[in-house]
Amino acid sequence: MEIALAVVLFIVGIVLIVKGGDYFVDASSWIAEVSGVPKLIIGATVVSLATTLPEMLVSVRAAVESRAAESASMVEMSIGNAVGSVTANIGLIMAISLLCMPAVIKRKDYLLKSILMLLATGVLVAGGLYGKITIPFSLILIVIFLIFIVENVKSALSAMKGEGEQTGKRKAKPEKKEVLINLIKFVVGAVGIVVGARLLVDNGSLLAAYAGVSERVIGVTLVAVGTSLPELVTTVTAVIKKQSSLSLGNILGANILDLTLILPLSALVSGQALPVTAAAAKVDLPACLLVGIIAVVPALLVSKFKRYQGVALLTVYICYVGVTCFLV
Repeated sequence: MEIALAVVLFIVGIVLIVKGGDYFVDASSWIAEVSGVPKLIIGATVVSLATTLPEMLVSVRAAVESRAAESASMVEMSIGNAVGSVTANIGLIMAISLLCMPAVIKRKDYLLKSILMLLATGVLVAGGLYGKITIPFSLILIVIFLIFIVENVKSALSAMKGEGEQTGKRKAKPEKKEVLINLIKFVVGAVGIVVGARLLVDNGSLLAAYAGVSERVIGVTLVAVGTSLPELVTTVTAVIKKQSSLSLGNILGANILDLTLILPLSALVSGQALPVTAAAAKVDLPACLLVGIIAVVPALLVSKFKRYQGVALLTVYICYVGVTCFLV
């Protein structure tokens, strides 16, 4: 009976995230158009913050529970979820986006965001070599997060000012009814995505546990992919609606938030350094850094995201999941 209920709730989760994703992308695109803020920035901030909520809730909850129960496995779940989510975001979700819709980019729009993402990953790799994510490591990650926020605010203000100077007049204010409808769509879409992802993760993890799958594998694969479903739904919907900037901005922004906000919060909430297992240090963190390099370095060199990057990312991700399962 419990398994049957888990299957039903799993399906309900799918329905919620699909419909929620549709509303969410429509409302986000509207916000970008009305505000004059580039869709890349909207995707990297507003959209990524909303789609990162599942990872944040899972990791912080795991850190709190590990402190209360002194459970190392829950700390492992916290790290595995955040790092695994970034690897899934790039190796699976960004790969799908690039396979379906390669994009020409402006290097300056992506340069700092890409550097911050790789820098944050490098800090975590260093923490893995040290054996734990200490409070100093967490503070460095928070500084990177603050730089990311400041850069996006400055870019948004500059874009809005530039558009105003080009048009020579302010945009007409949208009607209250239009604002209300899109605000409702944004909130309902975000809630649908988060609740749907939660149902998928909880019930998917339950089914995996029944099958005898270990917590680490659940953390870096099922939970990581499950909590990345908001990004996946947003990406697929954005691809269908031909909003590549929104999709890529969401993935980059979500990754930076995962790395620079979720893990430091987990460390601060737990009140101690987050121990990094040998498997995470040798497999999870290097895989995260590798997919990050494949995703952004070629694009910054040629100002294009190309299909071969999608193929390479997907190949690395499949190998990573295979190695992860083999090691357990």
